[in-house]
Amino acid sequence: MLKDRIRSDQSVILQIILLLVILQLAVALLTDGFALSFDEAMWHYIGRNWFRNGLAPYSGGVDNKSPLIFAVFGLSDKLFGVNYWFPRVLGTVVQSVGIHYVYKIAKYVADHRTGIFAVSIYGLSLLWHGTGGKYVSYTETYEVTFIILAFYKSLTAQNKGDMFVSGLLAGIAIAFRLTAVFAVAAILIGCVRKNRSFIFPFCTGTLSALGCLLLIAFFAGINIRMMLDHMVLDNFTSGSATDHSFAWKLHNFADKFIWSAMPIFYPFLSWYLFFKRRVDPFVLWFVFALIGIAAVGIFDAVHLKEVLPPLAIMSAACIGYFIDNYKLSPAIFVVAMTLIFFPKSMEQVRNIKLLFSEKPKTDQVCSPPYTIPGEGTRKLLGQWVRDNTNPSDMVFVAGFGAQVQVYTERISPTIYFNVTQTPAARQRFYSDMKHNKPAMVLVPLFPEYKQQVGADLCNFVDSLVTVNYRLMECRYNYNVYRIK
Repeated sequence: MLKDRIRSDQSVILQIILLLVILQLAVALLTDGFALSFDEAMWHYIGRNWFRNGLAPYSGGVDNKSPLIFAVFGLSDKLFGVNYWFPRVLGTVVQSVGIHYVYKIAKYVADHRTGIFAVSIYGLSLLWHGTGGKYVSYTETYEVTFIILAFYKSLTAQNKGDMFVSGLLAGIAIAFRLTAVFAVAAILIGCVRKNRSFIFPFCTGTLSALGCLLLIAFFAGINIRMMLDHMVLDNFTSGSATDHSFAWKLHNFADKFIWSAMPIFYPFLSWYLFFKRRVDPFVLWFVFALIGIAAVGIFDAVHLKEVLPPLAIMSAACIGYFIDNYKLSPAIFVVAMTLIFFPKSMEQVRNIKLLFSEKPKTDQVCSPPYTIPGEGTRKLLGQWVRDNTNPSDMVFVAGFGAQVQVYTERISPTIYFNVTQTPAARQRFYSDMKHNKPAMVLVPLFPEYKQQVGADLCNFVDSLVTVNYRLMECRYNYNVYRIK
């Protein structure tokens, strides 16, 4: 009987996860433009330069992310060329492992029923537009999954060896995304509470994982100093991705945590704190993950993924409490939670219709008022550049043009192929462009270009094309210049 019950439980959870996988693939693949997103384009460009052209990250292209994510996209390009689907399918597989271990955590601390609720809430909330549901290929997916694994291993640890493994998993999470250190701090506090002798093996495991990854990076030809500069120091300088006013950050915080679906969790969180009356591991996990999001200060949608696992587990525990203490029907909660947490985005419905309809002709526009071309159009522009240049030609796309650049399949003359406006980046950009004049330059006509990019960078590009290039044509609201 016990074996039959276990098989039944496993069958139910596998069916739920399979359904969530199907929903995630629909959300991730049926996106506007069927193209790489802005961030994915940057990582694919850097990964392609690494795997296809032998240019190591931070030498062949710069972003403030880990080499691990560049490797994911480099592998994608190596196997399937420029595509958007492989990283998202791989991210879905990785995320599904995390979903399964959210179930195991909830089952371990409570029961199978709580695990079912936790995995359903977590899996559905990952699909929301407000939590970056379609961006399953981002670093947060890998980071959060390894944090979940590390958390589970620490909760169930019976000896120092288990804690060493937990530390290894935590180290990999940090290697994918540095903000994982905040969730790791919550695990470390749990070590102090559970068994102080577990602290050393956990820390040893974490440092061992990071040390091994640094060695791999070194032997892969990555400049460790440059890697640390771009992953850490560049995030705290003027002109960096995190350099915004307090008012801007406050607006983004409100947008993500108040004017969104996130408040659905707040009654559950409040009730959990009320009936627990203590700061348990899940409260710690939530608080430290929230601190990590605030430390970065951008409050991007995908950052919210970091608080979803503890929120889902605490919400599931509340539902279990209500069912047990008020003799309520679990079926009612299943239906209610599905309706409440199910994603409401219509983007995928629109794109299903596009798949079965005649593809509309894309207007090249190039007449006022100039607007930013959509992701699918940027893909078309990049492919046009590819078809009208030689493989050895260098191409530069001014402004935030990573999506166009990646589809050109051409190397940029500068490692700052996408605008980064720190003082060091500007100087390197000027130097690269002076010494490596590209065969083609694309300059946006839409006003957002000059609104978002510093005047000095815009003026430099304008002077460069005036002196060294001739206007070839306008295409998709970009002026296309050929070298004289």
